Amino acid sequence: MSEVQQQDKGGGKGGKKRAKKMSTKIDMTPMVDLAFLLLTFFMLTTTFAKPTIMQMTMPVKPKPEDPPQELPASNAFTIVMDEGNKIYYYEGLLKEGEPKPELVSTSYAADGIRKVLLERKRRNPKTVVLIKPTDKSNYKNMVDILDEMNITDQKKYALVDISKADEDLIKTSGK
Repeated sequence: MSEVQQQDKGGGKGGKKRAKKMSTKIDMTPMVDLAFLLLTFFMLTTTFAKPTIMQMTMPVKPKPEDPPQELPASNAFTIVMDEGNKIYYYEGLLKEGEPKPELVSTSYAADGIRKVLLERKRRNPKTVVLIKPTDKSNYKNMVDILDEMNITDQKKYALVDISKADEDLIKTSGK
């Protein structure tokens, strides 16, 4: 492990005798072995943080011979996300020639959209939530609303492109 090495006497020059200087040499091999053993031990026994993901089930692609299925307006619930962390909702479908639904503003808080979704699900378990982000809404709000779908255990929801009628409804509501 360690050894003491003696230095040879000088070249035989005369004069006074000096005390022998002894140098020490420490062998670091066992220390390196121990360090690698500890490193290996901690690497193998540590559990790494597993990323959490949200499970999404995508719909089955319909066959060409199947007729398209219409969503009843009574089962539709539309959420519109706008710039500035604004969120609106209305019940039913927005169709031309029919009266416009009432657009209600809410927040992303637990007593906001979550409370509305839970109430809607309690009243109508067959609710299909249509999520319509505007071009000016941000990604964080999209993730927040998907989290709310998971928290409220919504069985059916869809990300839908916002229509011109929806954008006009936001503008005319004055919110």
